[in-house]
Amino acid sequence: MSTPQNTLAQHLKSLHQPHRPLILANVYDAATAQAVASLPSARAIATASYAVAAAAGTSDEALPLAELLRSATSIASAVRPTGKPLSIDIRDGYNNDLPMIVQELLDAGVVGVNLEDFDNAAQTMYSPADAVQRIRTVLDAARAAGVPDFVVNARCDALLYGGTLEEVVARGRDYLAAGATTVFVWGGAKRGGITRAEVARLVEAFEGRLNVKVVPGGLSTKELAGVGVARVSVGPGLLVAALERVREVAEELLRE
Repeated sequence: MSTPQNTLAQHLKSLHQPHRPLILANVYDAATAQAVASLPSARAIATASYAVAAAAGTSDEALPLAELLRSATSIASAVRPTGKPLSIDIRDGYNNDLPMIVQELLDAGVVGVNLEDFDNAAQTMYSPADAVQRIRTVLDAARAAGVPDFVVNARCDALLYGGTLEEVVARGRDYLAAGATTVFVWGGAKRGGITRAEVARLVEAFEGRLNVKVVPGGLSTKELAGVGVARVSVGPGLLVAALERVREVAEELLRE
């Protein structure tokens, strides 16, 4: 019999549909999670580790695992009353702590993660074989805990570190074969993310199971849906917008 938590995981997985993508306004604390989850149009909730780190007063690279898990638990508590599925960005998985991280997140009610294939400690890409094994490790841990439909959004950073699009295609296909629901391809700010042609190539290669981050001046959510992606996220966009508004309000108040 399916557990209630696995039913929620199945629901999250079902929301990833090419041409009708899951659109995520990534949150970074309990307050933003509660605000976004209260919106009828928000079908699921996800975090962005960069924004979580900034809210904690540190950088994404220096975000301690304990703080990431504390934040995840707080956000999960805020989202739980809405009954909406929650996915947590766990960065690169902190090396060998993946099973423990998965269990902690499952205990909080989380049913999905974003997992990177760049080793932050070693400052190098995981080999394709190691990256695949890490996805399997996450899914095996979730399956052992009764959540076999746990969702992994496998981030591929090959373009960010000088790799080719064909390397991304090869890695992404392996990640999907290992059980990932989608592949998140990030090209980085310097190259402006990924182009429309690259999105189209990846949609074709992954049969639509692609996550794209919207960037200012880039493809809109409607355009990405038209190309055929299954997941669209905003990354730290909400944090950036919130801080801009905070500065505006504070400046007006202080000027008066």
